[in-house]
Order: sequence, then C-alpha cells, then structure tokens
Amino acid sequence: MEFTAQQIADLLGGRVEGNPEVKISRLSKIEEGQPGSLSFLANPKYEEHIYRTQASVVIVAESFVPEQPVQANLIRVSNPYKSFAVLLETYNKINIGKSGREQPHYIAATAEIGENPYIGAFVYIGENARIGRDVKLYPGVYIGDNVQIGDNTIIYPGVKVYSETSIGKDCRIHAGVIIGADGFGFAPQDDTNYLKVAQIGNVIIEDHVEIGSNTTIDRATLGSTIIRKGVKLDNLIQIAHNVEIGEHTVIAAQTGVAGSTKIGRFCMIGGQVGIIGHLTIADKVKIAAQSGVGASILNEGEIIQGSPAFGIGEYKKAYIGFRKLPELQAKLEELEKLMKEIQELNNG
Repeated sequence: MEFTAQQIADLLGGRVEGNPEVKISRLSKIEEGQPGSLSFLANPKYEEHIYRTQASVVIVAESFVPEQPVQANLIRVSNPYKSFAVLLETYNKINIGKSGREQPHYIAATAEIGENPYIGAFVYIGENARIGRDVKLYPGVYIGDNVQIGDNTIIYPGVKVYSETSIGKDCRIHAGVIIGADGFGFAPQDDTNYLKVAQIGNVIIEDHVEIGSNTTIDRATLGSTIIRKGVKLDNLIQIAHNVEIGEHTVIAAQTGVAGSTKIGRFCMIGGQVGIIGHLTIADKVKIAAQSGVGASILNEGEIIQGSPAFGIGEYKKAYIGFRKLPELQAKLEELEKLMKEIQELNNG
C-alpha cells in the first residue's frame, strides 16, 4: 500500500517540510533508507545518517535543526519515537487485518463467536467457549472448553489454550504459547514415588497483556494463576501455578517464576531471572538479568542483582572486590612467603 507524506503527517498530527505528495510504500531504519521508504530520527547519535539517507521521508522532532543539507522530506512532530511507534502499530494492523473462516476448522455447537472473527485453518474451539468481537485465531490454535476470549485479542499460530482459561480484551499471544497446562504438583510417597496432585484451577489473563512466543503459564492447583492488566511477557518464560503478576509489570526472556509467588505492579524483571515459590515482590521492583531471587522483596522500588540477589549498591561494591580477587590472592601469597622468611630468620 502507498501513502503520501501528507497522509502520514495527518495521522501523526505533524507537518510536512518538503513535498507533501511524495509516496511512501515501506518503513526502514534511517541508515538503510531507500527511495519510497519512511524512517525516523529520535536519537542524536544517528543524526549523521539523515544527511546520507535515501529515504523519501524522515520523521524528526519539531526542534531538529540540520547542520547540513537534508535531501529527504521531513515530517516534524513533537515526539519522533512515539510517532514512529504509532505508525508501526498502524502498519501492523493493516498487515494482520485478516477476517473470515478458513477451512478446515472445528467449532463446537455450544461455542459462541463474536462479530468479524478470523478463524484460521485447523483451529479447534471447544464446548461453551466464548469468543469476542474482532478476535483473530491464526492457524493451528487450540481453544479448550469454557475458555473466554475478549474483544480484539490476537492469538498467533500454534497457541494452546486449555479449558477454563479467561483472556481479556486487546491481548496479543504469540506463536507456541501454552496457557493452562497443569502446574508442577507432585506429592512424594513412602516408596520414593510421586503422586500427581490434580490441578483444578485456571488461568486469568486481563486486558492489554502481551505474551511472547513459547512462554508457558500453568493453571492453578486451586483458584487462579493471574496475569494482571498491561503485563508484557517476553519469549520463553515459565509462570508456575498460582503465581500472580501485577499490572504493567514487564519480564524479559528465559525467566522462571515458581509457584504461588506474588509479583507487584510496574516491576521490571531482566532475562534469565529465577524466582523461587511463595515469595512476595513489592511494586516497582527492578531485578537485574540472571539474578536468583530466594527471599521476598518488600521495599517498593528496590533494585536488586546477583544470585542470591541483594541490593544493587551492595552488589556493585561486592563485584569490585570480586574482580580484585586475583590481585588480592597474589598479595596474600606474597605475604605468606614474607612471613615464612621471617619465621625462618627467627628460628635461625
């Protein structure tokens, strides 16, 4: 699809500096811009590229003052990064704007499907499922019995949603996600075997949640595993049974959260973090990548790092000492040698 610079400026509430009728058919990074593409300049470190780019249009700040001639047409906005994000989202909606029902698929007679769905090939929708308006289910999606999915939610190929799960509005669930599989519950027996504990709870995912590819969220033993409004989960994350994640918390890839841990609102958790079960983590806590969390974090806004994790300030001090260990070891060996020489002199 093609758009003029003026159409894009109107969408973003910006103004064109140059030719308002120039045509744009794709988006690009500023250093890779070609004729017919649109890019943006938000970080001053990339300013050098605007003087060489072949992009037809570049989004810039109102305050941008070029130091050299710029060949590209400009769209001036108050916040280039935010404006480009709006443009990307608009472009993405056009690309994913599928509708209709592909064959073959299966919809149980008791299921209810809202208006304007997209149901891809080999989708399965179970008994008493409730699917909202404008929901998109890509090929190979499994929706179990009694599942509820809110309006405008997109579920990408190969996602499996087990029975009783509730998913809110405007969610995005990427390929390979599994929601509602059994929690890891086994009771040790006298014969050293393990008895499986039935997992009869469910998973609740509130509105505006995004879940990355191949993430797994286990159903509760009793009650619910809960992902609150606005949470963003990266790829390859494990959320165990009865975990609760507070509103607008973000978690990076390869993190694992063990059962019954409660994570607060607006937290930021780095990649490869491990969190043991039955902990409480306060609001606005930040946990650095590869940290191991073995105790509750009760102070709002605390920043921790390490394994086991502790306060970021103390961690940095300790790390300075850790880096000096070879030097300290050499000094210790030198002192031991000196002490031995002194002892030999005293004994002589």
